[in-house]
Amino acid sequence: MNLKATIFGLLVFFISGQFALAQSTEIEKEITELSKKKWQWMADKNADSLAVLFHDKAKFVHMGGTWGKDREVDIIRSGGIHYKNADVHEVMVEVLNENTVILWNRITLLAVVGSNEVTNPFMVTEVYVKEDGNWKLADLTFSKLMTRD
Repeated sequence: MNLKATIFGLLVFFISGQFALAQSTEIEKEITELSKKKWQWMADKNADSLAVLFHDKAKFVHMGGTWGKDREVDIIRSGGIHYKNADVHEVMVEVLNENTVILWNRITLLAVVGSNEVTNPFMVTEVYVKEDGNWKLADLTFSKLMTRD
């Protein structure tokens, strides 16, 4: 292999690495903004926007159980759980590939469950998958933290 080919190969390698990093950063920003919108839609009880965001096979894991998309949308629409405010303290994003992203939020959630207003600290895991060019929330898991912020 000659020097020109080696230099060209290294140049292509570094440029493709920079492109992948830039693409990953853009996906991180996009998913972070989408998660932020999701929290607002939940606070606003905007079940129609959430129904579009949620994957048809999505699972929702709460302190009270696990269920699918239809039940989650119905609970939000009816006010069975009202996610009044998610105070987001920290966001971490991991891009697994161009079609799968995991986001973690450390939050303090103010919610109304039934007729009781409750505040709990959670680490929330959100898994997003890209389907037909659109991001869909495939999993939303609330893990209660033992400490308060």
